[in-house]
Amino acid sequence: MKLVLIILSSAIVNNISLTYFLGTCPFIALSKSLRAAFGMGAAVTFVIVITAAANHVIYYGILLPLRLDFLAFLVFMLTIAAIVQMLEVFIERFLPALYMAFGIFLPLITVNCAILGVSLFMILREFEFVDAVAFSFGSGVGWMLAISAMAGLRKYLALSRPARLLGEAGITLVLAGFMALSFLGFTGMLR
Repeated sequence: MKLVLIILSSAIVNNISLTYFLGTCPFIALSKSLRAAFGMGAAVTFVIVITAAANHVIYYGILLPLRLDFLAFLVFMLTIAAIVQMLEVFIERFLPALYMAFGIFLPLITVNCAILGVSLFMILREFEFVDAVAFSFGSGVGWMLAISAMAGLRKYLALSRPARLLGEAGITLVLAGFMALSFLGFTGMLR
């Protein structure tokens, strides 16, 4: 039950994109198409889970025992970059159709700050390994849910005329604010 609560909490109430506003750049840039948003959300979820698990092992297995925990930020970034690079090579080699579908989106996962944020939150909250994996999975699913919902909303923006001074990016941020408020409405429902 604890793992289910961690997943629901990180996906909905403490949504990494809508509560902490991490991963906002790809959230805004890639939410124009529902298909691209869902694909990117699935890829980000996969990378978040793998990198959080690897970073948990590295932090608690190597950095903390050697008293090198001050290097965590740098090591986490290197781990994320290495895992995304290996994933890109694997997909290019064995799944070329998927690689072509992702295009430039796959290397952009490396600079998604939501992935680094999940690893840092995992350490700050002192999660055990299984809890960290559940937290990272929930965070990834929450990011995918948020970007997919934004893509669905932005589909209707094409049919409307937003305020001229706001423009498309401005109205997207206003929508993200409303979405964040609606996700925060779930706070306190599960105890």
